[in-house]
Amino acid sequence: MKKTLIIGSTVLDIIINIEKLPTTTEDCHINGQTMSIGGCAFNVQNIINLFEVPYVFCSPIGTGIYGDYVASQLKKIGLSPFIRVTDQDNGCCYCYVEANGERTFLSYHGAEYTFDPIWLDGINMKDFDYVYICGLEIEESTGKKIISFLNKNRHLQVFFAPGPRFSIIDKERIDELFKLSPIVHLNTDEILTFTKTSTLERAVKMLYSLTNNLIIITDGENGSYLYDGENLQHTMGIKADVVDTIGAGDSHIGAFIASRKLGYSYIKSLEIANGVSAKVVEIKGSLLPPDVFKQIMPKLKP
Repeated sequence: MKKTLIIGSTVLDIIINIEKLPTTTEDCHINGQTMSIGGCAFNVQNIINLFEVPYVFCSPIGTGIYGDYVASQLKKIGLSPFIRVTDQDNGCCYCYVEANGERTFLSYHGAEYTFDPIWLDGINMKDFDYVYICGLEIEESTGKKIISFLNKNRHLQVFFAPGPRFSIIDKERIDELFKLSPIVHLNTDEILTFTKTSTLERAVKMLYSLTNNLIIITDGENGSYLYDGENLQHTMGIKADVVDTIGAGDSHIGAFIASRKLGYSYIKSLEIANGVSAKVVEIKGSLLPPDVFKQIMPKLKP
């Protein structure tokens, strides 16, 4: 089995529980706060690792208190930093979680969102067939380097998770990415906002005309959709007792990638991904424990 390359961030998540987001000049008390390791790419690799499919996690770690925290947490779970960037601090993410479980992010970006292709020198890219990238890294100053790297390795199937800032990313960079025919993974709000359409049917057709490849749309408890250029297929959601939604989308695409590597069909992979993400929202933070994963997988696989 060939490997999956995961490019992206590992950050400190500071999770702040509140009843609702405050308004300007309001003075609110929080219900509690915790710190956890997170980041889109980190969450993806965690799920892929649980499926025991081969991958390489290209995630830079910066300096400072946030970088040291991330490095120490990686060590606790048996991972070593892929690269330490010694001339730039690591950032962090403030995750505001409201009573209904929805999250709002305020991010301070640092070295974790940068990329340099020399970090992958000595690694044979012919051993890989998939690559995951996130919109946050494409938006950053070194995003062009990621696109250049992908253009030099066009045999890699790109899985692109643009995230909620999809419509803000430089159009020229998005156009360059779309020329690589990525499989795009996003939620309903993100695709409707990007395409400026009012229905999912119109949105997927418009986006597909730009990418000419599979589109995966998540819709919370309503399940998820898959569009292949002809048919918009739907898979049912799984009822969950939501604690917070941090990492749900990342875990969904991670489970989909891993399931495809294990030979499952698109639809079955989507069903498995729905089950994994439903369990992630039932825990605080994004890190699905291995024992919980082992409990749910027999129910998800045929």
